[in-house]
Amino acid sequence: MKFTLRIWRQAGRNAAGAFKSYSIGDVSADMSFLEMLDGVNQNLVRGGEDTIAFDSDCREGICGSCGLFINGRAHGPARGVATCELRMRHFADGDAITVEPWRAKAFPVIKDLVVDRTGFDRIIQAGGYVSVNTGGVPDGNAIPVPKPEAEEAMDAAACIGCGACVAVCKNGSASLFVAAKISHLALLPQGEVERKDRVVRMVAQMDREGFGGCSNTYACEAECPKLIPVTTIARMNREFLRAKR
Repeated sequence: MKFTLRIWRQAGRNAAGAFKSYSIGDVSADMSFLEMLDGVNQNLVRGGEDTIAFDSDCREGICGSCGLFINGRAHGPARGVATCELRMRHFADGDAITVEPWRAKAFPVIKDLVVDRTGFDRIIQAGGYVSVNTGGVPDGNAIPVPKPEAEEAMDAAACIGCGACVAVCKNGSASLFVAAKISHLALLPQGEVERKDRVVRMVAQMDREGFGGCSNTYACEAECPKLIPVTTIARMNREFLRAKR
């Protein structure tokens, strides 16, 4: 397979950026999108050019670091997968593919396709933790949790913090990310101690980081690689009202 790539290049945070075109051939349909980008970078190295900067780590859809806009879609055309899980079979031979970084005020571009998402880290530091006793690992069944609550908590905990929800929201809202982190702890008895402080602190930090308000367009749900529903945001709102009351 052969592709023409239109990739955003930006030397630094304060530099002007622009799209540049690249061609690549001999691409296997089973390659991941990031493996294809690795191939582009190998060609650039051979030509003595600066390689394209992009984030990745686990390449198994776990770490969330690989987020990209691909042809105007967060993580590309396939639903329910991160960029690293996207395969080239989802494109037709000869396609032109446009690749951009996340576009959000709270996610400034560092270089090329890499953005600064440390705002998420600071939100987690504000309240994404539980009080635990030090010592040995407690028995998994020591605190019974009803199955419906356990499943909902696990669904929310599936969030990998990729930032797609922010990038596709017209207001640049981090509501789905924050709601997922608040919800999975609020649903479990281990999270009860900090329950009220957690939601107040995390929502306040989200606002300080410059993320916008929820736009209720459901774009975050549509593009979330872990298919986390917007009902999670409704739970966050209920938790916040309860804490403030």
